[in-house]
Amino acid sequence: MILGKHQHATARPSLIVTGPATTGKTTALLEVGRTCHLAHTRRARPGDDRVPVAYVLVPPGATAKTLAAEFARYLGIPVTTRMTTAQITAAVCHTYTAAGTRLVLIDEIHRLNPRTSSGAEAADWLKDLTERVPATIVYAGIDVTASAVFTGVRGSQLAGRASLIDCGALPARRGVREPFRELITALEHALDLHAHRPGSLPKLVPYLHERTAGRIGSLARLIRQAAIEAILDGSERITKTLLDGITLDHLAEEHYRPRNPTRPRSRPHHR
Repeated sequence: MILGKHQHATARPSLIVTGPATTGKTTALLEVGRTCHLAHTRRARPGDDRVPVAYVLVPPGATAKTLAAEFARYLGIPVTTRMTTAQITAAVCHTYTAAGTRLVLIDEIHRLNPRTSSGAEAADWLKDLTERVPATIVYAGIDVTASAVFTGVRGSQLAGRASLIDCGALPARRGVREPFRELITALEHALDLHAHRPGSLPKLVPYLHERTAGRIGSLARLIRQAAIEAILDGSERITKTLLDGITLDHLAEEHYRPRNPTRPRSRPHHR
């Protein structure tokens, strides 16, 4: 953000967060936005109504107009069907600049397909936006480098401006550190279960890593669903038996089941 703060002639440097599904890309994106927003809040004076961070989802089959409309919707800019793309764009650029937006988070960028005529227009629109709005852009998407986003002339323009941050599954061990254990410990500290024994989840790190393949999305779902079950059944604690009875997303289940052919069938859950 500092690097691009005073850059006006060309598009500012940007970031792309990529990786397989459920590896924490959106989680990381939102955490960056939250950190930036809180930093602004701490420095802001009374009456400061600036919007330092914006978060936008690329719509399926994005066109320049639908993408512009998503940007408008985030800041509550009124858009009618009769408005042209140029009119919406002018309103978006003016309002984002006036609102003091300095960080724009664009999720699901893999939905953008520059190989189609409408997708090419959307890619060109994004390039135009980065040159007209004084903000740093951070994109996030599934396996962006293997998608159409990086292909062709427009893809090379994006690749030439963006640094890549690759999100993969968390390893059980990285050098002397144990990042997956650290994450489990942080998740346990966030629990508010009256009978849960502190330290019991970190003891299950090998099991939890096997269950979720180290994917943050699968892990968060497993812990949250177990906590809900523990509250509803009155036990107020998470055990391995409780965790093993929960069905996760298909990717996690396919990873875990072949190694555990005798695993009991999941019991019905509260919804």
